[in-house]
Amino acid sequence: MHNFLELKIWQRSMDLVVEVYRLSLQFPAEEKYGLVAQLRRAAVSIPSNISEGAGRSSNKEFKHFLEYAMGSCNELQTQIELAKRFEYLQPDIGGKIIDEALQLYKMILGFYKTL
Repeated sequence: MHNFLELKIWQRSMDLVVEVYRLSLQFPAEEKYGLVAQLRRAAVSIPSNISEGAGRSSNKEFKHFLEYAMGSCNELQTQIELAKRFEYLQPDIGGKIIDEALQLYKMILGFYKTL
């Protein structure tokens, strides 16, 4: 078992959630139950799966939850790309979030490989 609070991947993913929530506040009201909800769920899923996996009794189980977290990173990148295409986000801001999600994905994958 791992202390998820000490994991850099969990800490960084929590920062990403805060940023996604902050940015999604500027989306149109009609997206509240659409893209905003999807973005937020995908972002929250990343640290949630890391913390849930960290509490499992084996590294095999932990790896399974890290796979979910990586999938959520990919999902988030797709949703941010959609937000850019709908012009809800400036390309440079959306690009920064996509880059952060990609870097986080790589960090999770690196950790995954050490288990």
